[in-house]
Amino acid sequence: ALTWPDIEARAKGQTVDWFMWGGFPSTNAYVNGYVAPRVRELYDITLRQVPVKDIAEVVGKLLAEKQVGKGAGGEVDLMWINGENFRTAKRHGLLFGPFADLLPNQKFVNWDKPSVQNDFGEPVDGLESPWGSAQVVMIYDSRRTPAPPRTVGALLDWARRNPGRFTYPAPPDFTGSVFVRHVFYHATGEVAAWQGPLDEKRFEAAAGATYKLLKDLAPFLWRQGRTYPENPIRLSQLLADGEVDFAISYHPAEASKMILDGLYPETVRTFVFEEGTITNTHFVAIPFNAADTAGAMVVANFLISPEAQLKKADASVWGDFPAIAIERLEPHWQDRFAALPRGPATLPNDVLQQRQLPEPPSEILIRLERGWDEHVLKGR
Repeated sequence: ALTWPDIEARAKGQTVDWFMWGGFPSTNAYVNGYVAPRVRELYDITLRQVPVKDIAEVVGKLLAEKQVGKGAGGEVDLMWINGENFRTAKRHGLLFGPFADLLPNQKFVNWDKPSVQNDFGEPVDGLESPWGSAQVVMIYDSRRTPAPPRTVGALLDWARRNPGRFTYPAPPDFTGSVFVRHVFYHATGEVAAWQGPLDEKRFEAAAGATYKLLKDLAPFLWRQGRTYPENPIRLSQLLADGEVDFAISYHPAEASKMILDGLYPETVRTFVFEEGTITNTHFVAIPFNAADTAGAMVVANFLISPEAQLKKADASVWGDFPAIAIERLEPHWQDRFAALPRGPATLPNDVLQQRQLPEPPSEILIRLERGWDEHVLKGR
C-alpha cells in the first residue's frame, strides 16, 4: 500500500546487509567503491557487503529460520541469487514479494526477454530484480594459441591432443558447472529439447553420454584430472601463469578488465563457440524476514538505474553487461553506453547476441552437478 516516496522515506537511515559471492575483485570494488557511497549520498542508506563462498549457505540459513518461525529481524536484507538457489528459495517461501514491479526503474527492464522472465527455467514472478547479464566466453592467449578450437567438440579434441593444457573448475563452482552444461548440449546435439518438461529416460541417456565424455577427458587435463581448480579466479591464474591455455568466464568483458589491471598479457582474447554459449541474468532478491526491506528495495532500484548500469558496464570498473534494455533509455544515456570503450578482449555485442544459448532448467543443472561428482570425480 506504500507509495515509492513512502518506501524511500522508510529506507532513510537503514543499513542494508547484502550477502553475495565475494570471489570477484572487480564486483567487490564496484559494490564497495561505487554503489555503497552513492546509496548513502542519495538515500542515506548504509550498504554493507557480506561476502560468502556460496549463496546456497544463505538459502540454507533462511530455510532453518523459516522452520523455527523467525519471520522478522533477519540479518540478510539482500541476496545476489539465481539458478537453483532461487528455485529452492521460491519453492520454500523464503523470499519477500513480489516486489520487482514496485521499483520505478523496472521500466528500463525488458521482462519479455526469456532470460529475464525466467531464471534457469523458473518464472521470476516479481521475486527478483535483475542487475546484470552474463554470457560465457572462452579466454585464451592469442600469442600461444593463435587458432583456438571454435566448437565444444573441437575443444575436447584439442585437449586430448595437448595433455595437461586444459582444465575447468570443479562443479558446483558455477563456471565449472556451466562448462559441464555445454558438454551436455554437445553430447545430445540439442538445446531446445531440454527447455520444457524433463523426459527422464532421455535425460538419463544424455547425462550418461556427458559423464563418459568428461571421464574419458580427465586423464588429458591439467594434473591428469586428479585435481581441479576450485574457482574461476584460480583458473585465470593458471592461464596467466602459462600452465593452461584456456580460461572460462561468465563475463564477456572480464578478460579486458584483467588486461587493464595487468593480470593478463595484452595478447589475451576471447571467443564464443560457433554453436553458441550459455547466457543468463543475475538477480537480487530480498528474504522473507529481512530487517530492512525498504532499504533493500531502494538499493535494488538503484542497481538498475542508468547511472549504476553504465558504471558497471565500464570495462575499467567491472565490464558486466547491462540488465536493462538500452533502447528504453533517453537518447543521452544511449549515447553514453555507446561511447563506452569495449576493451581489447571484449567481443562486439552483435557477435555475442548471435550466439546465445539458454540455460537449462535448474533441475538439469542440479542433477548434472551431482552426476559429475559421482561419475567423473569419484568414478575414476
